[in-house]
Amino acid sequence: MTNSEANASAAGEKPAKNRRGSSTAGATRDPERTRAAILDAAVREFATEGFGGARVDAIAARAKINKRMLYHYFGNKEDLYLAVLEETYRGIRVAERKLHLEDLPPDEGMRRLVTFTWEYFLKNPEFLSLLNTENMMRARHLKRSKRIQELHSPLIGLIEELLTRGAREGLFRSGVDPVQLYVTIASVGFFYLSNRWTLSTIFGRDLNADAALKERGAHIVEVVLGYLKP
Repeated sequence: MTNSEANASAAGEKPAKNRRGSSTAGATRDPERTRAAILDAAVREFATEGFGGARVDAIAARAKINKRMLYHYFGNKEDLYLAVLEETYRGIRVAERKLHLEDLPPDEGMRRLVTFTWEYFLKNPEFLSLLNTENMMRARHLKRSKRIQELHSPLIGLIEELLTRGAREGLFRSGVDPVQLYVTIASVGFFYLSNRWTLSTIFGRDLNADAALKERGAHIVEVVLGYLKP
């Protein structure tokens, strides 16, 4: 018995076992890594199976911990799902801050934001899947979040700052609502990717081909910047 297993036993806890039956008690000594592993496994399970189809047992198996440890960190399935949503939104917001839009000319900053949003959707399909799932439930879980509006406020502030500078320099029209603009930026990419299979069938074009995706990204930039022209 290892020291960590002995400590767990003394505390009245059984060491966690992975699928091969080996101890994962060491995970208790690194709670941040364990929590991250659970969230990563949960993102994949919820994105693939939806909220209703996802199984806590499957998430625990993916994370290589026992189910009891998962409940210790996240309480229950609904709380874990909310944590996944918050982490998913936090991921895109953190990536957006790395663009340093405030340091760019307004038109270049807007171009970079639009391009980034499209490319982020392409690289993170689980993000779209989770949004689809939560929208089908009318944001039932997200409404419980105490962090979600706080996560989004900096982004809207950055967009508003770009719009203000752009209007002052004669690059953008004035009076543009930053929230409406962001909804447009996200939706013209989101709709395409969420419906590309049906649209490809309807129009007889492979909208999932690399060339088609590149063309769509350029089109979105032209649409947004064209709208913003004074």
